[in-house]
Amino acid sequence: MPPRAPSSKRLEPLRHADAGVLNIGYYEAGPADGPAVVLLHGFPYDIHSYVDVAPILAEQGCRAIVPYLRGYGPTRFLDKATMRSGEQASIGADLMALMDALSIPRAVFAGYDWGGRAACIGAALWPERCTGLVCVNSYLIQDIANALKPAKVEREMALWYQWYFQTERGRAGLAEDRRSITRTLWRQWSPNWSFDEACLERTSVAHDNPDYVDIVIHSYRHRYGLAASDPRYADIQRRVAALPPIIVPAITLDGEDDGVAPATDGKAGAAKFTGSRVHRRVPHAGHNLPQEEPEIFAAAVMELVRP
Repeated sequence: MPPRAPSSKRLEPLRHADAGVLNIGYYEAGPADGPAVVLLHGFPYDIHSYVDVAPILAEQGCRAIVPYLRGYGPTRFLDKATMRSGEQASIGADLMALMDALSIPRAVFAGYDWGGRAACIGAALWPERCTGLVCVNSYLIQDIANALKPAKVEREMALWYQWYFQTERGRAGLAEDRRSITRTLWRQWSPNWSFDEACLERTSVAHDNPDYVDIVIHSYRHRYGLAASDPRYADIQRRVAALPPIIVPAITLDGEDDGVAPATDGKAGAAKFTGSRVHRRVPHAGHNLPQEEPEIFAAAVMELVRP
């Protein structure tokens, strides 16, 4: 097993690309002519979820692209008038815009949480651009039409932060003390991950982005049908509302100690994967699986790069 990066190591230098409505900050490693892999982070994390994954892939000849999502780090909107939408359609569109900006015809999409959702949308709507999908927690496209149906009580308890963000008190809390919210969620979601304050701070500076609060609040309100969509994404939103299947080869992973999305046998979402799909449970891992078990995550990516 290769040594893990120190908790203060940063993925640098960053590059920037105008892509759709954004100027996206991203890290790139590996040969420019290698098979492309786009690694997508979630909330409340940043590109350093892949601080150990990206070098492993680069060493095996991949071109690893690790972008900051909208509202994170140095990624900025090109027009101050653009709606600060965090809806699922927007992050799927951002993925495709980045690939176009970097002239990447096809890539493996890999992610978890918000990033896994963007990867699922890209794979489902643009399979000709996706050579394979690695996703934590299986099929992540939101079923907004049924989002207000209650879940089991223990599941609702784990989603406290989503209910908090429906309120203006929650917005104010996120704006005033986003680091404490991040620390609390990391501990809840990854009980076996021994991160330190340097690790937390390395990621938390990405949450100082001026659009972070607006994007996060809109994301969690929109997914329950409680916030309006950006009209520019109406067609994508219409298409994802049909919960389209994923036809590309896929590997789905669940952390057995994930504190927000309990591990499953993968059968519940199996019908949404109409191509080849393998589902695995990862012992001791929590929600931030790429950072907690980078070797396992990178190995899954390489299975799709070199089937």
